[in-house]
Amino acid sequence: MKAAAESSRLRILVLLSRGDLTVSDLTEILGQSQPRVSRHLKLLLDAGLIGRYQEGSWAFFRLSDTDSSRAFVQRLVSGVREADPQVVRDLERLAAVKRKRQDRAAEYFSENAASWDRIRSLHVPDRAVEAALLKLVGKRPFQSMLDLGTGTGRLLEIFAPLYRRGVGIDMSREMLTVARANLDKAGVANAQVRQGDIFSPPVERNAFDLVTIHQVLHYLDDPGRAIDEAARLLRPAGRLVIVDFAPHNLEFLRDQHAHMRLGFSDRQIADWFAEAGLDLEDSQEFEPRGQAEAKLTVKLWLGRDRRLLIADPSNDVLPARETA
Repeated sequence: MKAAAESSRLRILVLLSRGDLTVSDLTEILGQSQPRVSRHLKLLLDAGLIGRYQEGSWAFFRLSDTDSSRAFVQRLVSGVREADPQVVRDLERLAAVKRKRQDRAAEYFSENAASWDRIRSLHVPDRAVEAALLKLVGKRPFQSMLDLGTGTGRLLEIFAPLYRRGVGIDMSREMLTVARANLDKAGVANAQVRQGDIFSPPVERNAFDLVTIHQVLHYLDDPGRAIDEAARLLRPAGRLVIVDFAPHNLEFLRDQHAHMRLGFSDRQIADWFAEAGLDLEDSQEFEPRGQAEAKLTVKLWLGRDRRLLIADPSNDVLPARETA
């Protein structure tokens, strides 16, 4: 309470409740010097109200991952009047910061659009796969989601109404810029993205009800190891969903698009799941449209952690956006 009571620190909490920000972002929004903002952030960190993570030379700040601290801050922030002139100015400047992110994201997309569109033209539309994912996961709310290799952040966006806390991991700072811009545009405040390696993601183990790996495995030299690491992040009875390609012979994807693997069979995925302590519960196939030979079949696999889930009231909660 003491750490949050000071006006500038309360303003910081209000801003971080709407997304992750750097010191430079907060300096620009608050109109204060960097040393002063850093001091406020240190006090909030010491009090356990916020968290910090490094992304290259940038340091991002977010609300604490601890459920009790996050709930405390959300209750505190909900009592702040958005009509207050200072809050209005802060939110206007925050919107300007987010517009800059979206501009950077648009620039990156324009530079790489041709490559992505070429691959998309080879398989069924993304919307068809997304609809299947939503049906597979179901409508019951859950506590936490992790998206490994989050890319544009699309899966965090479509599952946002279901989870209380979402985290996306990606090695590319450019893609993280895209993901943040997309989540901001969609109004998703209960998810964050951070830089990290899929083989050693900067998150706690045994902590997620749903882990997703969407169109990532074919870029990896050791997909089995990635699945094993993803399984370690699941809570008991948690689910791992993988979307990738069925086996194919399109060698140009190796040469021109850095694909390490030319698709995966059900047997390969089932074996990797078994080695990681997961049961393969479902497998779905999405064949491409048209008769051209150079096409890709998309596969969806669902695995579940074999450990029994002990009843825990904290696992049966509505997302923060729905309980507000």
